[in-house]
Amino acid sequence: MVSINPESKSRAVNREVLSELIKLHGKTSLGGKLPAYDGRKSLYTAGSLPFESEEFSVTLVDPEKKDKEKAEREYKITILIAGRTDLYHLQQFLKGRQRDMPQETIQVLDVVLRESPSWNYVTVSRSFFSTTFGHRGDIGEGLECWRGYYQSLCPTQMGLSLNIDISATSFFKPVTVVQFVLEFLNLRDASRPLTDRDRVKIKKALRGVRVETNHQEDQIRRYKITGITPVPMSQLTFPVDERGTRMSVVQYFMQRYKYNLQYTSWPCLQSGSDARPVYLPMEVLCPCLLRHI
Repeated sequence: MVSINPESKSRAVNREVLSELIKLHGKTSLGGKLPAYDGRKSLYTAGSLPFESEEFSVTLVDPEKKDKEKAEREYKITILIAGRTDLYHLQQFLKGRQRDMPQETIQVLDVVLRESPSWNYVTVSRSFFSTTFGHRGDIGEGLECWRGYYQSLCPTQMGLSLNIDISATSFFKPVTVVQFVLEFLNLRDASRPLTDRDRVKIKKALRGVRVETNHQEDQIRRYKITGITPVPMSQLTFPVDERGTRMSVVQYFMQRYKYNLQYTSWPCLQSGSDARPVYLPMEVLCPCLLRHI
């Protein structure tokens, strides 16, 4: 059993934490055992670990934080040997000598078989997707279709069977947010202002999506979209000091980054809270690899 503190609801974050743990302690404290991890509480190894209970500490850098000290986050990982899985009852069940299926053993094997694809492919629910599985199909509105599969382990009269079902889902195309909006709204003229109806559609499509900045080659920052500004970027200002001095987003990008923003008639996307918003010009953003919901 494994516990991570502070807890994260994201399996991806938990896997990053465990990956760092393996990198630092895999050949030493873990005795060279490569674990299979379900992204939550369960962790399995082939053979015993050299301890019954152990606590580790790792540090990850959060690319969404600007301050370096705040960006570095320490995690405490506790691994406790909760039990050992015996394949005997599964063998007896498959031979017809035991009536009840050892469900716990099946779950362990399922986690083991999902370990490699969990690292190598994009996981959506219990399915795996990759561009290597076939041609990506353009389905319009800034989206494309990826092929994937769903796998499940089931006991049969012939033994254990790994069932593979083909699936497909939509992802954002690898384009800038501006290009996505043009395709999503079917616009040809990017110079015209967006209507309130356009803004509502964009907010609904991108709310909750994580984006990356692309205006700094040496530094990529990530943000989670929470909304869209009610006014165009040309009218958008924010306080820059305690005296209440305000600066426009256009001026800020020119002074800070020497970047001349082009789509000033468009609104900005917004991250953070309404009380402390972060304004994000669409032309400096690309969606992170994320399934469209």
